[in-house]
Amino acid sequence: MEYLRFISYDVVFMDIMKPVMDGISAVKTLRQNNNLTPVIFLSAKGETSDRVNGLNVGANDYLVKLFSFDELIARIKSVIRTANSACSEIYTVSDLELDCCSHIVKRAGQEINLAKKEYQLLEFLVRNTNRIISRDTILSQVWGYNYEGGDNVVDVYINYLRKKIDIKKYKPLIHTVRGLGYTIKNS
Repeated sequence: MEYLRFISYDVVFMDIMKPVMDGISAVKTLRQNNNLTPVIFLSAKGETSDRVNGLNVGANDYLVKLFSFDELIARIKSVIRTANSACSEIYTVSDLELDCCSHIVKRAGQEINLAKKEYQLLEFLVRNTNRIISRDTILSQVWGYNYEGGDNVVDVYINYLRKKIDIKKYKPLIHTVRGLGYTIKNS
């Protein structure tokens, strides 16, 4: 699972019955970490409840073994086609623009280069515009539930973002709410 945090894939295949972490838990973790990589379950478990559960946790498709190679190829093409057409989310907060498909961030039309984790943090904040998000929530959603470092990493990365996003010539977007967390305000 760790490799999915650092490498982008067109599609991922999962089996529900994996030895270390079952496929259902793996897909839940992916989706909780805002990883939208398309997932196809390939499983011997073919009951309706198994298929429904797999799709409900965030899989894009569910194929029961034994299947034909032609059907697998057709489903891969369908999932990729759907994922590519869905990749058009552009968020705007004041004069900040965040393109979730290309991962390009602009402020007042100027492109801003962000490190991967900075982008993930900004995207999470932007998707929750005008909501106060606690450090713990940010930590679990951006760094993952298994992160073992200190929670000051959130403060450090907020500072990195402020240096790139909230420079002096722009009105600040990232706000600290004492004792509660952080928010991006749409003015």
